[in-house]
Parts: sequence; C-alpha cells; structure tokens
Amino acid sequence: MSEVKKRPQVIRDLLEIATYLAADNLNVSDRFLVAAEATFNKIGKMPEIGKTCQFSHPQLANIRQQPIKGFKNYLIFYRFAASEIEILRVIHGARDIPTMLDDVVEDE
Repeated sequence: MSEVKKRPQVIRDLLEIATYLAADNLNVSDRFLVAAEATFNKIGKMPEIGKTCQFSHPQLANIRQQPIKGFKNYLIFYRFAASEIEILRVIHGARDIPTMLDDVVEDE
C-alpha cells in the first residue's frame, strides 16, 4: 500500500463538506467522513482506480479523480508516484473544478 498524504486544503474541504451535510443530518455527515477515509485507503491500495482527468494547465497533468463511495457527487482529486499518493482536493462535482484546483498550481 502506498503512503497517502493529504494536503492541508483537503482537511478544510472535508470539514466544510461535513459541516454542510450536518446542517441537514448529522448521521450523513459522519457517514461522509468515514466514507472519505475508506476511499483514501482504497486509493492507497489501488492508486490507478481513479479516472484520469484532462485539464488544460500542464501542472494539472496526471491528476486522477475518484468519487467517494456512497457520495458519488463528491470527488477526490489526487496524483501518485511510485510509493506516495497526494490527495489534492475533495470537491463536489457541480463546482468549478479547474478553478478550485488553481491552488494546486499556485503551490508548485
């Protein structure tokens, strides 16, 4: 299993989404966080499971996306090397994903 590293923004993404979901149903919020961690672990075991994304910016090459199990509208964006997986963001699929991934470009 590859080591899974989450960028600090991922923690903020998870908290924002969980808070939003908790406004309607606390149990759904808890299930979301558990499902997100389970999906991170699955990506760690099978990094090629995610669909390769096609972004125009060259620094966003080789990014993959994987929906969170049970929460298919929430997508995990990540990239991997031989022994490490970097989780970049967790974003709802209806959002402006390329714009939200601008921070990945700015950090590099």
